[in-house]
Amino acid sequence: MMAKVFIKGLPSTMMDDFQLNVINLLQHAAENYGEREIKSRKLDGKLEVFNYKTIYERVKRLANALESLGVKPTDRVGVLGFNTHRYFEAYFGISGIGAVMVEMNFRLSSEELSYIAKHSKVKVIFTDEQLIPIVEKVNDKVNSDKVVIMTDKERTPSTKISKVYHYEDLLKSSSPNYDFPIIDEKSACFACYTSGTTGMPKGVYYSHRAIVLHSMAVIQAVPVNTNDALLQLVPMFHANGWGWPFTATMVGAKQVFPGQYSLDNLKLIIDLLINENITISNGVPTLWIAIHNYLLSLKDKPKFNNLKVLIGGSEPPLALIRGLREFGIEVIHGYGSTETTPLSHLNIIKYYLGLSQEEYEELKSKQGIPVFPIQRKIVTPDGRDIPWDNKTIGELLERGPWVVKEYYNDPRTFESFIGEGYEIWWKSGNAVTVDQYGYIKIADRLKDLIKSGGEWISSVDMENFLMAHPKVLEATVVGVPHPKWQERPLAFVVVKPEYKGNVTKEELLEHLLKRLAKWQLPEIIFTDSIPKTSTGKFDKKLLREHYKEYFIKREIIE
Repeated sequence: MMAKVFIKGLPSTMMDDFQLNVINLLQHAAENYGEREIKSRKLDGKLEVFNYKTIYERVKRLANALESLGVKPTDRVGVLGFNTHRYFEAYFGISGIGAVMVEMNFRLSSEELSYIAKHSKVKVIFTDEQLIPIVEKVNDKVNSDKVVIMTDKERTPSTKISKVYHYEDLLKSSSPNYDFPIIDEKSACFACYTSGTTGMPKGVYYSHRAIVLHSMAVIQAVPVNTNDALLQLVPMFHANGWGWPFTATMVGAKQVFPGQYSLDNLKLIIDLLINENITISNGVPTLWIAIHNYLLSLKDKPKFNNLKVLIGGSEPPLALIRGLREFGIEVIHGYGSTETTPLSHLNIIKYYLGLSQEEYEELKSKQGIPVFPIQRKIVTPDGRDIPWDNKTIGELLERGPWVVKEYYNDPRTFESFIGEGYEIWWKSGNAVTVDQYGYIKIADRLKDLIKSGGEWISSVDMENFLMAHPKVLEATVVGVPHPKWQERPLAFVVVKPEYKGNVTKEELLEHLLKRLAKWQLPEIIFTDSIPKTSTGKFDKKLLREHYKEYFIKREIIE
């Protein structure tokens, strides 16, 4: 294919040199929606109340504090933290002075975190007090200059780290006056590292321009404004909380940060949803499956009137979409990755197509169509476009103003991109189909597709069929080596507590036969839990490695 011609036309009369800076989002909110609330849950469970005006003042204090610590433009500042107002302030304070906020996923191993700190050359680390033990391990290997502890306590918690500072003390001793500079919009402002499914994590450095444009595009998912209220459940270190804190700031929506929470205490999430009149939230399917089951367990079941939930990370099971709808919760499915900031596709239903209820529900769980101005193509291994027939599988390639063009100082860049200049494409590694209306459906990660007897089996489809069974809580499927068929599917199933011991393999296989051919049926292993990655997805890599000899050993025994 020939490269497109690039034309430089007649200069416009517009302010095209106006720089899109992340701090502009907060400045706009403070000026126009200054009284709108921002709430943050403390360790004692109480909500601390701010608004955009007071947060902006704190961010200006933080900017002065950062400079007093010796942080300069282009310096990298590592942050480990839960979803709190302080993490939110770090977004704007660090990027606002021209430095780069390195968002460190505390669920990674100390080896991976040390790699990220070294690779990015962090100068200062900010951490929540609960995560001090993790930072101590990382700091021993990296020896960053200074560590700032974000805490509700009046005194700095004890630590073996030598150069340690108290976040609130720094703010109190810093001036509330700061004149933010104009930063080249193509400069990096945030760095997120992929979760390292293959080798060490890879660095994606987002520009100010990418973040601001992405913030505006998220509204294509949910038409949000200042009258809405966001409960930010996606970890804010995970692709900037999927961009929602920035979009909510742009429109002056109320924001609620839950702090540290777990699946063992879902009551606090439900209480926040109800008491704070939340209209928008987000999360991976595993989180919302747990929330749905908790709602089902309640004697007095709540009813939500105007709650929309953006679910991503993996395909939401149809049973989950239906189940949440019974509580008045609308699921909107979005697709993206760290490399796409992350939103690139949205499941926006085209009601004018006149779909039946069955067609509507089938479409609802697909990954959708591209968000403007993201461009995509789906190609065969030899680079040919696939037909839009809803069955041919190809790899999804993407490009656009918030899509990565390279990994930071990483030779693995060459494996993940094709083309050059204006024609560069990022190879997602996702195997997808596309239907006649342009909706993509992820069949699998290319590395997760199961090839059995020369035919392909989608683990994603099988997982969703299993989780559609009323007695199944969670399920995942991996392909493992087989002496005769090359690979065979191995399914791991967690049964709902009330049905434990009352579900048979035969019952589940019979259920699968309604949607799958007999030769596709998996071997089933019942388990109490399924291991998950640092981003809440099922850890297929770990399962494949642990069970790689499952069929081989069984063949020997038989």
